[in-house]
Amino acid sequence: MALFKRRNKNKNCSPVVVQTRSNNNFSTSSILGYSGINEPAINLYKSMRNSIPIIDAAFGKIERLIGGFTFFCDNEKAERFLNDFSYNIKVGASRTGLEHFICTYLDSLLMFGNAVGEIVFDDNWNITALYNANISDVVLMSGNDPLDLKICRKNGFDSPIEPTYPERILFTALNPVPGEVGGQSVLNSLPFVTNILNKIYGAMGENFDRVGNVRFAVTYKPGENGVDQVYAKERAETIAREWSDGMAASKRGDIRDFVAVGDVDIKVIGADNQIIDYEIPAKQMVEQIVSKLSIPPFMLGLSWSTTERMSEQQAEILSSELAYYRRLLNPIILKIATTALRVNGYSDRPKIKWDVLNFNDQIQAAKTRLYNAQAEKIELENGREPQPVLVDLSEQVVAQ
Repeated sequence: MALFKRRNKNKNCSPVVVQTRSNNNFSTSSILGYSGINEPAINLYKSMRNSIPIIDAAFGKIERLIGGFTFFCDNEKAERFLNDFSYNIKVGASRTGLEHFICTYLDSLLMFGNAVGEIVFDDNWNITALYNANISDVVLMSGNDPLDLKICRKNGFDSPIEPTYPERILFTALNPVPGEVGGQSVLNSLPFVTNILNKIYGAMGENFDRVGNVRFAVTYKPGENGVDQVYAKERAETIAREWSDGMAASKRGDIRDFVAVGDVDIKVIGADNQIIDYEIPAKQMVEQIVSKLSIPPFMLGLSWSTTERMSEQQAEILSSELAYYRRLLNPIILKIATTALRVNGYSDRPKIKWDVLNFNDQIQAAKTRLYNAQAEKIELENGREPQPVLVDLSEQVVAQ
């Protein structure tokens, strides 16, 4: 039920100011008292993601598999408003929908270990957009006690600027080290592995340039007679010219024979050399990356030997990982939803219902309920007190 009247929207309001967007990207790591997010680490993680396609594919899979969600409230009017807000809220400059904001937020959380967002208001105190802040534009500042944290905007080499409305800032840290305010990226233990993998791929490219790209060695051996000895240089130049013309003609698709006089020997350079087998070491490095990202290999296009039972276990592990990320995102989603309800005059407590994460869980829960009912019937028929086994239906419903 709406407790307050909605404020009239003024179309001619002043431009919206985003508090977490920096005017420049100068580093503030030298400022004492501030725990800036490590700029070299940010660049390192970006480089790792750009150079190793499996990392980028894994992040994309996690963001798509996390699933969608809907809101429901005790008040149907508030529920309709909240779901309409979720579908139509502007995100950044080019997207719409709360789910897009959450996907970008999760991407930053996985890649950098920290995610920062902002609820953007207009002059009439209406939520006009959601903004995903660039992690390089913010700095984490500890307060007077260990439980106080401020998300500030970088200001060149000057002191960071504290936000005017800190309650609008959204922040999540992934697996922070005790005593630290910032989180850890899922890539934090992989720079050494990716460095070796890049060296392997680089060596493969160089070796194929040297050996795989066929080159020829044409050797002319003049005979013992005086004519061959006198005209050896002219004949070698003629052979070289004719060979070059023949190779150029083959690039154009023309078939041209090579005719030479005398003892001419033609060999392929590097044909006798054996290229080192890179499959085993490269696979070992990729296995380390896949194990850290918790994505089943078959979902990344890796045709490693597996069994049906093993695939089921990998899917269960992935489901538990996705459920963990959902628990990290729930407070952020609830804060946005609650703020949207309050500024529009609703006092309802929103709840989140995620899409079904694992249909196998639902099937097993249904079978357990059936077996409980059958056991209860047998126990009643034999005059015993029924003792059903508790069932967790895993509805993924989160209340405020």
